[in-house]
Amino acid sequence: MEKLELKIGRSTLSLETGRLAKQADGAVLVQYADTVVLVTAVASKETSEHLDFFPLTVEYRERAYAGGRIPDVYGRREPRPGTGETLNARMIDHCIRPLFSKDIRNELQIMATILASDRTNPPAAIAMIGASAALCISDIPFPGPVGAVVVGKIDGEFVINPTYEEEREGDLDLFVTGTKDAVMSIEGRANVIPEAELIEAIGFAHNEIKKIVELQEELVSRCGSKEKREFNMVGASEALEEKVRAVATDGIVKSTRIVDKLEREKCLNDLKDDITAPIIAEDEEISEDEVAYVLSKIEKEETRRAILSENRRVDGRGLTDLRPITCEVGLLPRTHGSALFTRGQTQSLCVTTLGISGDEEMIKNIEGKRTQSFMLHYNFPPYSVGEVRRIMGPGRREIGHGALALRALEPVMPDDEDFPYAVRVVSEILESNGSSSMASVCGASMALMDAGVPIKTAVAGVGLGLIKEGDQIAIITDMLGVEDALGDMDFKIAGTRDGVTSVQMDIKISGVTREIMERAVMQSREARMKVLDKMDEAIAEPRDDISTYAPRIITIEIPVDKIRDIIGPGGKIIRGMQDEFDVQIEVENWGKRRA
Repeated sequence: MEKLELKIGRSTLSLETGRLAKQADGAVLVQYADTVVLVTAVASKETSEHLDFFPLTVEYRERAYAGGRIPDVYGRREPRPGTGETLNARMIDHCIRPLFSKDIRNELQIMATILASDRTNPPAAIAMIGASAALCISDIPFPGPVGAVVVGKIDGEFVINPTYEEEREGDLDLFVTGTKDAVMSIEGRANVIPEAELIEAIGFAHNEIKKIVELQEELVSRCGSKEKREFNMVGASEALEEKVRAVATDGIVKSTRIVDKLEREKCLNDLKDDITAPIIAEDEEISEDEVAYVLSKIEKEETRRAILSENRRVDGRGLTDLRPITCEVGLLPRTHGSALFTRGQTQSLCVTTLGISGDEEMIKNIEGKRTQSFMLHYNFPPYSVGEVRRIMGPGRREIGHGALALRALEPVMPDDEDFPYAVRVVSEILESNGSSSMASVCGASMALMDAGVPIKTAVAGVGLGLIKEGDQIAIITDMLGVEDALGDMDFKIAGTRDGVTSVQMDIKISGVTREIMERAVMQSREARMKVLDKMDEAIAEPRDDISTYAPRIITIEIPVDKIRDIIGPGGKIIRGMQDEFDVQIEVENWGKRRA
């Protein structure tokens, strides 16, 4: 058994291995204060055939016993992962996945199980550290280690790994991961902070991350270096690649000049059909997957070459140009507020609904229970990308994109005392070709104003990408879907005219430098101002009053000793008033009554 400790922030981080879960390829017990997480890593020995992606799954599970309670659901077992668990799994995935080759076809599963919680220190960052450490000490080829911290800002000072309460109440809550040399991923919210301060916070986090990486390196050294296994990689022979390049390159170059997404995809599919059959007819040992692999490789090369060498994007725009934007509000009758935001071939219809306190969302996690009056939900139906697929509940994408948009708008929402409504915004993605989460931010901001919600100011979001080959770097504004798929970075930044409210970055290379981040952040600000100008043309401030179809809340203060008279024996009087006047009455403990 090996155990190492390091002071990070205000508590001690410990990594232990060799005592638990010894049949996993790698297992590490991570502890920070009294919060404990077991993280395991296991990779299959066999290759999964006919997959066109790296089959990595990250599972993050909170156990009720960790917080000293029994689940309050039917059956008294933990239910399916909640929103918080899903978001934490996504954050770990965003950091781990880029470090592996996308050509790997062996299944890899990371499992983080929360064994103990002090209900003070959130487990997400230490779960990420455990994932990296478990991979590093295993025989799985992993180019880590990677460290993770959360940066908060309390009373004007940056804080490493803030508590739950500090995360909610502070001006910053930023989850940052990275290697010794570069930042890998960023996700979090900010209370309208300047772009320069965001960069400073990321640099502050990276200094601590370097120490965590060194701790993991020491753990690997103590455990002894395991011989790393070799994964089977998807690919194609040099002879096949030459043959496909000879007949397909010109057609692929032509496709990179087609603006419409569906037309471009049709062109590529037709090209694939035209060349695959003759090649397989010549050599039956060649598979369709091998031909598709080479075609995808050429498409990536040609798309990136056009951007880096010609400053020409797929739709003909310059590197910093936005697609055409149109904004509309008040589209739907009877709804409390609605807006349509269209940017190129990305379109979000956002609808706001107002409710009373009984409509607030109950958040249950390892910390305990609390209510949330502002909700934002994101739907991504298959027709938005011209596809047919089975309709199921919200997946990780829907949950993650909705949370990102929610964080962007939370800092501008009115206080409950000033606007005592539950507020739900739904973003229906009607069309998607890049940055639909940022379109949701823009549409939701306008829909809130249309509903008469007194938000402090408008919020807009923009997605940026990165193409990097050696010393050649291109940062592109308002990414298309194909630029996201074939690029090296997905950087989404939302905010107001005064500063940043939400950020998410994940990359597909080994990290990005501070210089690249600074350029991307400032480029996003320029684009955001242009988007806000367009939104202001449709609606510049909240409507003076809420919709006639929205519930009206009246708050009356009454003496506490009179509460029993309003409720009556068995609730008879309050129920009678509700039935007679068709209202819902809520009596709070301190004597306020809402109707």
